[in-house]
Amino acid sequence: MKKYTPLIIVLSIAIPLVVAVLYLVPKQTELPAFIWQLPKLNALINGTTFFVLIAGLLAIKNKNIQRHKFFMWSALVLSVLFLLSYVTYHSLAPNTHYGGEGVMKYVYFFVLSSHIILSAVIVPLVLITLSRALSEKFDKHKKIAKITLPLWLYVALTGVLVYMMISPYYPH
Repeated sequence: MKKYTPLIIVLSIAIPLVVAVLYLVPKQTELPAFIWQLPKLNALINGTTFFVLIAGLLAIKNKNIQRHKFFMWSALVLSVLFLLSYVTYHSLAPNTHYGGEGVMKYVYFFVLSSHIILSAVIVPLVLITLSRALSEKFDKHKKIAKITLPLWLYVALTGVLVYMMISPYYPH
């Protein structure tokens, strides 16, 4: 576990920092068509991650360790692909603002805010959970996984909800 600590610390700081800086970078409006499709891809990846995490949970509940490993590694790979796509889109495309009104505006900002905060929190939790599994400290892995999994599920699901709520306001 300790051998992974420096990497966990670096990634847990660097990823949220890079994402935050993206909102300060000058944007373009003339972009290749595929760039405008990345938010839809991100929602698809988040939705898939949600179901892959559920499959991983069901696998371990059925004591199928190999299948559990497969699904959890798949969820991690999907999350990395999401991050790469998200960074690509938000480094190039202008920010989109929610255009809804009334109660829905407050619902949107609650979902978005909780999603953003927990997206930063989930990075070290996933990495710590993974490091405990890789170190074969399964008692500690199980203990933190009980916290990590529901938060990861929430982040994946709210990622889809944020997309669904803001997608009518995308410029393309």
